[in-house]
Amino acid sequence: MNSILGVLREAYLLLNQMSPYLLFGFLFAGILHIIIKPDMVSRHLGRNTTLSVIKASLFGIPLPLCSCSVVPAAMSLRKEGASQGAVLSFFIATPTTGVDSILATYSLLGGLFTIYRIIASFLTGVIAGLISNLLKKGQPSSIKNEPDRCKHCGSGEEHVHSILDKIKGVFTYAFGDLLRDSGTALVVGILIGGVIAYFVPESFIEAYMGSGLKAMIIMLLVGIPMYVCATASIPIAAALMLKGMAPGAALVFLIAGPATNIVTMMVVKKNMGTQALVIYLSSIIVSSLALGALFDVISGYFYKTGSAFSVLAHHQKAGIGWMGNAASIVLMALVIYTFGGAKLRRLWRRYM
Repeated sequence: MNSILGVLREAYLLLNQMSPYLLFGFLFAGILHIIIKPDMVSRHLGRNTTLSVIKASLFGIPLPLCSCSVVPAAMSLRKEGASQGAVLSFFIATPTTGVDSILATYSLLGGLFTIYRIIASFLTGVIAGLISNLLKKGQPSSIKNEPDRCKHCGSGEEHVHSILDKIKGVFTYAFGDLLRDSGTALVVGILIGGVIAYFVPESFIEAYMGSGLKAMIIMLLVGIPMYVCATASIPIAAALMLKGMAPGAALVFLIAGPATNIVTMMVVKKNMGTQALVIYLSSIIVSSLALGALFDVISGYFYKTGSAFSVLAHHQKAGIGWMGNAASIVLMALVIYTFGGAKLRRLWRRYM
C-alpha cells in the first residue's frame, strides 16, 4: 500500500506541473483545428522543392497529432499531390511536437529543453525530406481531390457557421476528439513517470543510462518500436532525468518515441516504399543521436553557469500551487467524462 501511495504521489507531482499547460495547449489546439483548412496545407506542400519540405516541417510543429493520428493526415497530403519529401518531413515533425506538447515540455523540462526540442524536431523532419527529394522525386497523385468537408457538420457545400458554433467546435475537438486520442496515453505516461520516480534508484540510472552514446542508443532502442505520444513521453523523460539521465538521452527518447512505432513504419513502407522507410528511420536515428550529443554539451554549459534555462534549475524551482491542483482536477474530470461520459449518461437515463 505504501508503494502504491508513493507512486501515486510522484505521479500527482508530475500532473500538477503539467496540467495548467496541458489545458491551455488542448484549447489552443482546438483553435488551430478550426482555423487551418486542409486545402491551405496541401496547396503549399505539392511541389518537390526544398521550400515545400521546410513548410511541411513548420506546418507540422504546432499540430497536435500523435504518431497514429498523423498517418491519415500525411496520407491525405500524399494523395493530394504533396511530394514524398514533404510527407516524410510532416511525418516526423508533427508527432514529435504539437502545441500541447510544447507547453507540457516547458512545464517539466524548462525553456532551454523546449526550444531545443522544437528545433531538433524541425531539423530532423527537414533532413528526411531533403534526402528523399535528392534520391527520388515525389510523384503527384492521380487521385482527384475531394471537396473540403466542413469541420462542424461534414457538409461539402459552401455555408457559414455562427461564432457560437465555432466556439463549440473548438471545445468539442480540444476536450473531446483530441483528449480522447491522447488521454489514455497521457495518464499511462504520468503513471510510468511516477513508477520511475518512486522505484528506480539514482545509482541504476547513473550506472546504465546516465550519459554518453550508450544511454542514447538504449533510449533509441526503447523509443523506436514503442507507441507513446509527444505529450505522454514527457513525464517519463522528466522522471529519468531527475534520477540522473543526461538531457541528450532524454531528447533522443522524445524524438524517436513519438515519431515512430510499428504501425507508422508499416504505413510508410506500404504507401511510399522501402526506400522511404529507410530514409525515415535513418534520419530519425542519426539526427536524434547527433542532436542529443550536442544538447548534452549545450545543457552542460547552462548548468555550470547557473542559468535559469537549465533543466535541473527548472526542476528545483518547480512547485505545486493552487493553480496546479485546480488544473489537475479539471483535467482528470475531463478525461473521466470523455471516456466514461456516454456510459454515465446512459445509466442516468435508464435509472433516473
